[in-house]
Amino acid sequence: MPIEYSEAPDVKKLAEEVIDCLDLFHVVPQFVFCFRSKGSTSTRIIARIHGLSKIWQDALNLPSSYVIEVISERYDHLTEEDKEKTIIHELLHIPHGFAGGFRPHKGYIDRKTVEQLYTTLQKQRTTRKTRCE
Repeated sequence: MPIEYSEAPDVKKLAEEVIDCLDLFHVVPQFVFCFRSKGSTSTRIIARIHGLSKIWQDALNLPSSYVIEVISERYDHLTEEDKEKTIIHELLHIPHGFAGGFRPHKGYIDRKTVEQLYTTLQKQRTTRKTRCE
């Protein structure tokens, strides 16, 4: 069975909130797209991020863009906290240049960093008394 993709407005809304609350100024929300996939045979992946490489940007005359793909079979059953941590993790892969490339896990993304940013996200929500939108 082929993988089916559909837009994920709930994930997009969460990603925009995380970008805003955590002041991820280098991430351009209108060029971060969110999709849900169904039918993946991967057994460990909850979500992944795809970038539009420089060659495709030039060939299609498009700006740098990223797609966060959540694997429905695993992501949809997570708690809200784990969904938020997953989106934080994927956004951390976007480098400060926002040029289509990726940050690797090593040296940039680990559980401690995600937990710290999640704590900051919660504090921002409390401080602003509402969702950070």
